[in-house]
Amino acid sequence: MFFFIGIAVVFGAVFGGYILAGGKMAPIIKAAPFEMIIIAGAALGASLVANSFDTFKQAMGGILKCTKGPQWKQADYLGVMVLVGKLLKIMKREGAVALEAHVENPDSSPIFAEFPQLAKDHSIVQMICDPLRLTVISQGNVDPDAVEAMMNTAIKVHHHEALRAPGALAAIAGGLPALGIVACVLGVVKTMGAIDQPPAVLGGLIGAALVGTLLGVFLAYGFFEPFSQRLTQIIDDDSQIYRVIQQMIVADLRGAAQPVMIEAARACIGHHNQPSFSEVFDSLRGN
Repeated sequence: MFFFIGIAVVFGAVFGGYILAGGKMAPIIKAAPFEMIIIAGAALGASLVANSFDTFKQAMGGILKCTKGPQWKQADYLGVMVLVGKLLKIMKREGAVALEAHVENPDSSPIFAEFPQLAKDHSIVQMICDPLRLTVISQGNVDPDAVEAMMNTAIKVHHHEALRAPGALAAIAGGLPALGIVACVLGVVKTMGAIDQPPAVLGGLIGAALVGTLLGVFLAYGFFEPFSQRLTQIIDDDSQIYRVIQQMIVADLRGAAQPVMIEAARACIGHHNQPSFSEVFDSLRGN
């Protein structure tokens, strides 16, 4: 909701202030489509040159993601803690062989099936299954520090890849003002070709040319720079769920008591999404 309020404020402040100052929207509306072809087209083309298609697609999809906010909510964090807790309990009670079927074939696992929102996210499934697979292979005799280091690397790589999208948006924001100047210069060239026209005509042509500079700066600092910043925040928030998984698995491998494991996992979650200790403890005890 605040995303759309912010968009409305940006438009209202810029163009509302312009209209209140006596400006007319007609010249801007008339010139905007042609200027946008130059500016937006060049910006998107440059982004395709600078990024892989996957990164470009993620960047454009990231704009939509900005409207929705973080993917994982409090119920999801509680769910992932219960999911990992169930798998760890199988390991303790029934041994590595019983756990193997769940980590090797999570798609057919009844435990993963209880959490469909989590189970359909490949990164989360991989983050859970990979370290537990090591535990299965080693029959529970695995170095917790080695598992923690492996998971740290996996989380860093995933985070680095995810941050390419806001980086691409930030690059677009950095280029838009200059591309606005390009559109303006082209407008000036057009104006110079009509230098023999009356002042009223020349004034209109110069005004249309300046719309290019306006749109370049407006799109950069009113939209794409905020999009990049917001998407970075969302990615940072959503990455907390991987730390939760890591803390639970590593704490269990180190033989920590369940309350310690719960608190270690909860500490990774922002307060607005953090389930209470009693919620997690009761959910794990009930399973």
